[in-house]
Amino acid sequence: MKHYKYEAIAAEIEEHIIAGRYRPGDRLPSIRILKEKFNTSISTIQNAYDYLLAKGLVESLLKSGYYVSASAHQHQENTPVKSKPVIVRDAVFKHHLSAITTWNQQRNAFSEFNVAAAGDAFIPQKLVLRTMQQVIRSQGIGLLRYYPANGAFHLREQIVRRAAQYHTGLHAGELIITDGALQALYIALASVCAPGDVVALESPCIFSILEVIRMLKLKVVEIPVDVNNGFDIDYLKKVCTKHTVKAIVVTPNFHNPTGTLLSNDQKKYLLHLAQLHQIVLIENDVYGDLNFTEQRPCNIKAFDDSGLVMTYTSYSKSLAAGVRLGWLSAGRFFHRAEQLKFAIGSTVAPIYQETVGALLQSNSYDRHIRSFRMQLAKQAYHTLGLLASAFPPGTRISTPKGGYNMWVQMDARVDMTAFYSYCEKAGIRFTPGYTFSFAQVYHHFFRVVFADKYSRTKEKAIRLAGQTAHTLICTD
Repeated sequence: MKHYKYEAIAAEIEEHIIAGRYRPGDRLPSIRILKEKFNTSISTIQNAYDYLLAKGLVESLLKSGYYVSASAHQHQENTPVKSKPVIVRDAVFKHHLSAITTWNQQRNAFSEFNVAAAGDAFIPQKLVLRTMQQVIRSQGIGLLRYYPANGAFHLREQIVRRAAQYHTGLHAGELIITDGALQALYIALASVCAPGDVVALESPCIFSILEVIRMLKLKVVEIPVDVNNGFDIDYLKKVCTKHTVKAIVVTPNFHNPTGTLLSNDQKKYLLHLAQLHQIVLIENDVYGDLNFTEQRPCNIKAFDDSGLVMTYTSYSKSLAAGVRLGWLSAGRFFHRAEQLKFAIGSTVAPIYQETVGALLQSNSYDRHIRSFRMQLAKQAYHTLGLLASAFPPGTRISTPKGGYNMWVQMDARVDMTAFYSYCEKAGIRFTPGYTFSFAQVYHHFFRVVFADKYSRTKEKAIRLAGQTAHTLICTD
């Protein structure tokens, strides 16, 4: 009986799966990698994977590759009774999470532009650690006791005082201190939405927000964000005439990933639309303090007298990623939000509450922010120059007005699968555009994070990625 080469390749992959070297949920080698390994054609490798798909051993994810099937363990040999059960992770979640995060021990081995966190050189290490030590000496055992579920009142008062500087009126009694921005968003959405409700969401939108919406089982209408004009409010206006929208989620100040800033007129127009249709407006302000020029922009909350606006933010972007402290101004929905926060049962560590409170009270935080903003502005302009000179003509790059993210649109002829594969081999990481939408519409986009100090290695990595893009343009 004749045996085909694809059968031998499939048998080798199957053997690795049965032996446990590839576990359920693991990503399998790409077609291009296997083509080179076995010195054969792409169609042969494709036939091998089709064979494994038919056997139920692997799954195919659009624009992502092949993964070991969750049911693959059923094909494996019997294991001893005492062995631990296999924990199967969602393959799409696992893949997207790996695109935006890293392990600390790997960070120096890669030129990373995919992790939205300040690099060590920009974190005010001495300031934060010194303040923590002072707090420990002054508070002592008090830091080991329960704190109020909504957070320390004196911290909330400091937040209110500072918000007044950029014309945003808050009330300490309606603030909820949260374990970062994502928890604040979860509480905000869960306070006003039920499964099946429609949410209008900026697009592109970061994966973490998409994941919260998915877990809450909400329906989404994606509202385009233009790199020049920001959130398309006129498009939202049309959506509101066709759908019953329960909430709007928007980042008016330095949207991630484009870095766009809505003008005050745009913010007022958006608020007017929300009030007209009685839609809750949830604004993300995590990058609000990181403006490059002029004054710190105000929030939509500053123009609201209806209580429909819920504002949230975090200090993990402006201080350090490990400082897991954010806040939510819940407006008229405070009572429901307060109950949800209590039910979650996660009180922010007292050491973080006291440290951030001390930094705000002493104005040390503002001094750090002034320096950090200048550093980020220089990083942004340097990154723009590197990308513009390295990547092919026709590459479109957003010009951020604050924050530390940049949105890049590649020539449609570039083979993006090959581009990411080559970058990964070379230790270069960007955030793929397909992680920024449920609709899978940003295949030729990627995000660049410029919040880490440039070295010659990182500059070389940008140039190498650009050269790779040049070579991967497919011509007719």
